[in-house]
Amino acid sequence: MRSGQPVSVFLDFDGTLVDIAATPDGIDVPTGLGDALRELADRLEGRLALVSGRSISNIEGFTGKLAIARAGSHGADMRLPDNTPLAAAPEPFPPEVLRELTIFASTHGFSLEEKPHGAALHYRANPDLEAQGLAYARQLADAHGLALKQGKCVVELVHPGAEKGAAVKAFMEHRAFAGSHPVFIGDDVTDEDGFAAVAEYGGTAILVGDRTPTQAQYSLANPAEVLSWLGLA
Repeated sequence: MRSGQPVSVFLDFDGTLVDIAATPDGIDVPTGLGDALRELADRLEGRLALVSGRSISNIEGFTGKLAIARAGSHGADMRLPDNTPLAAAPEPFPPEVLRELTIFASTHGFSLEEKPHGAALHYRANPDLEAQGLAYARQLADAHGLALKQGKCVVELVHPGAEKGAAVKAFMEHRAFAGSHPVFIGDDVTDEDGFAAVAEYGGTAILVGDRTPTQAQYSLANPAEVLSWLGLA
């Protein structure tokens, strides 16, 4: 990091700012998290972005409207603080694939999370379902030209090109972030794309937890430590 170089921060959401729950709706979001993130963005002169697998609207259902940069659905939907899209509007998720996933989830014990630009099968309540869910999702992805994302007890289908590393690069090319030293903080396998992206800019990757292998240089134990390190708690 060059002397005097400004810092930018990219944050995952689940497992990074909030503890992972048994279901996507079961998370316990710290009181005032939305306000704290807005204040952090002000301290960083706008160089803060959420980069999550969740949709933006889903996150804001927990935090309130966020006047910060954010990327939802693994970067399929990227927004600047004033809500201006950073790229062309993404395609909606194919309804026929959603129908197939809905039937599969309801008959095989999975929890389905619908998103504007993707859909995820969760199986935290029964981790033994992993192989079955992964095989079915891979079959659907191949049949419909979609990309597959696998995380902690979740497998997701998205449009090709929706990945966190691409979101980081898009933000870093914007004038608000350009020339900064990027720091990406995340916990899951999908965050490795973000870690690789910040490395291309000479940045820093911080893993939440002790998952291996990882490209991260540093680690924090849990979301509570992340919030404390960022001055949000």
